[in-house]
Amino acid sequence: MRLSARVDYALRATAELAAAADPASGRPGAPVTAEQIARAQEIPPKFLESILLQLRRGGIVHAQRGPEGGYWLARPGAEITLADVIRVIDGPLAHVRGQRPEELGYRGAASALQEVWIALRASEREILETVTIVDVATGKLPERIRDLVADPRAWT
Repeated sequence: MRLSARVDYALRATAELAAAADPASGRPGAPVTAEQIARAQEIPPKFLESILLQLRRGGIVHAQRGPEGGYWLARPGAEITLADVIRVIDGPLAHVRGQRPEELGYRGAASALQEVWIALRASEREILETVTIVDVATGKLPERIRDLVADPRAWT
């Protein structure tokens, strides 16, 4: 799986916004400026601005202009999965040559590849639709994810 810099930065920015929210209710705290996010995560500010605009258009964050302005999550971080953010930034998960795996037509000896791509997408979804922005922000990842990471083969 290859993630773009845009996705990486978007996930890091939303984790910062989740960390700024009220931990008990998940409700947004004070708006966080793009400059604060950029500094905290070492993200190029101009690049971050375009990512935050995309996240706003995708319904992941809200924004307010002005001296009291900034960004906050559009809904509780526990309801925003990594997959939600990735889809807003890069589109659907697991495309092959720009097509959904179920739309591909392989023949002969390669016909089983379609099933491999569908299984790969299902595996990605299992992880990316399970982990929320709050899980990342708090470092409290689901047990299934911790189990996967504990396997030394995962690191190579």
